Amino acid sequence: MSLVRLLNEKPDKTMFTTPSHGQRCFIYDKLKDMYKIDYSETDCQKPQEALHQAQLKASAIYHTYSTTFLTNGSTSGIIAAVLACTQVGDKVLIASNSHPSHFNAVKLAGARALSYDLEIDKDWGVPLEVRPEVIDYFLSRYNIRTVIITSPSYEGVISDIEEIKNVCEKYEAFLIVDEAHGALYPFSDVLPLSAVNIADFTVQSLHKTAGGLNPTALLHTNCEIDVRPALSLFSTTSPSYPLLASIEVNIDYLNSKAGRKEIENLVERLDKIRQKTKGCQFFGDDPTKLLIRVPGITGYELSEMLYEDFGIEDERTNEKSTMLLCGIGTDNKKLDKLQNVLSKL
Repeated sequence: MSLVRLLNEKPDKTMFTTPSHGQRCFIYDKLKDMYKIDYSETDCQKPQEALHQAQLKASAIYHTYSTTFLTNGSTSGIIAAVLACTQVGDKVLIASNSHPSHFNAVKLAGARALSYDLEIDKDWGVPLEVRPEVIDYFLSRYNIRTVIITSPSYEGVISDIEEIKNVCEKYEAFLIVDEAHGALYPFSDVLPLSAVNIADFTVQSLHKTAGGLNPTALLHTNCEIDVRPALSLFSTTSPSYPLLASIEVNIDYLNSKAGRKEIENLVERLDKIRQKTKGCQFFGDDPTKLLIRVPGITGYELSEMLYEDFGIEDERTNEKSTMLLCGIGTDNKKLDKLQNVLSKL
């Protein structure tokens, strides 16, 4: 039985269990439909088996050793991966600008973080890729157990995962890739290469570009380490089954002909925007992100102009450039408006 079917089948018992709203007490009326399907594990028939089967199916789709559904974002995946492959006192190599979850995971594991600075592109104000030779430098001099890198970066900069993995294997170090912004990569040849079949652990956020609900995510493993004991240390024993079911459906859609076509259409539209917009300059390796620079004005001024004059809110801005994030759900209406506005700039 799938997770979706599990939610569609209403319990035929009089339940004196959690959740106490009993699918009838709609305290927040806007979420009325959510209350109706918010069952606990005690209300469902063998929900763990349905989840197990859904994750097995996902693993077959991604061709991984295992794929685990996460309902607490990529942060929980990073923490679980670090806890699973490190021991107290181990050294973990992390870029200094990494997401706080990377450093927090190392602290929780009782390990030690060694950090290095990424090169910053002076014209765009964004960190550049993780260079394999930098990883080699640190691994050759220190007894490092695990390497964590972020690819793509927030701004869409891609690192050479294959070469970095080769370096890690040479020194027998685990590789964890924070691919939170790359959840679409496994489903399109026009997008960068995903780390899910290369790194030992790869974390993806479905809610960032792949159309998922906040804060759904995935933890992929390509080694025989079981991440479930690590996850159980900090994960709730009362997971949201509506969120888990949404992950199952989300993956099925991305893997479908319709989903893959939607990704291709998105990339094609964004490529046309780059080609036809002469007043803006674009940067980055990820075609689903529009990192924009307009000569003569700062990134902050561009951000304010887009917001105040045209009602467009960006994802991230720095002194040099502004980043607009796109993904499943960025429809033609939004893209038409964006192209019209950028052409005016």
